Amino acid sequence: MLRDITLGQYYPINSIIHKLDPRFKILGSFAYIVALFIIKNIEAYFVVIGFLALTIILAKVPLKYILRGLKPIFLIIILTFGINIFMTPGEPLYQLGVFKITKEGINMAVFMALRLIFLIIGTSLLTLTTSPIELTDGIEKILNPFKRIGVPAHELAMMMTIALRFIPTLLEETDKIMKAQMARGADFESGNIVKRAKSLIPLLVPLFIGAFRRADDLAMAMEARCYRGGENRTRMKQLRFEARDYIAIVILIGFVISIVAMRYVF
Repeated sequence: MLRDITLGQYYPINSIIHKLDPRFKILGSFAYIVALFIIKNIEAYFVVIGFLALTIILAKVPLKYILRGLKPIFLIIILTFGINIFMTPGEPLYQLGVFKITKEGINMAVFMALRLIFLIIGTSLLTLTTSPIELTDGIEKILNPFKRIGVPAHELAMMMTIALRFIPTLLEETDKIMKAQMARGADFESGNIVKRAKSLIPLLVPLFIGAFRRADDLAMAMEARCYRGGENRTRMKQLRFEARDYIAIVILIGFVISIVAMRYVF
């Protein structure tokens, strides 16, 4: 299950989406998230499906690899679906005791489940198609205007990227520790909630120790390479918008306009 989490992982391949400016991909991801929360009808999700299909094809990332990231949140999707289908008032279709399934509940349950699925797929494409270095440079460039009010743009970008990059590393280490503890007789699945919570202590303690050790090693490595933050830092590759970036901007604007029009016009 832990190996199925794709958030924070980078899929190296030569594609048009990989070559896009990281600033556009970061801001485009925010625009995509806002567009998802603007949607108020099921029909608009067909536009989202078309947009995601085009992005995945151009990114050349296997669809199975992307859908694998939905496995860890499968229970959350089912829980969200169940809560909406039973708790939404409206025209009753079937009733069993206190539980009542309504037409509006079915629509809301499908609506919220699709929103959650598309949210995970769209945001995971950002890290799958953007390397940690590009992500750092993109976030720093976006935060540069805030330097005038004392915001440490480079330091914030570096911290955010390191935290995102270490997600798959910590998950892999968690999986190894869990298997090692299970080989020693640890049980993480049986018992009530209190017992399960107590059984996580042998897992969390070595995980935190390992995380602090990795952080200390990373700090020493950065100091050994004379890292001093963003001051006087140069880059081998300067970020600049090219023709493909402007074409991508036009496509993204068209996508957002379509979503807004389907809510307020049609």
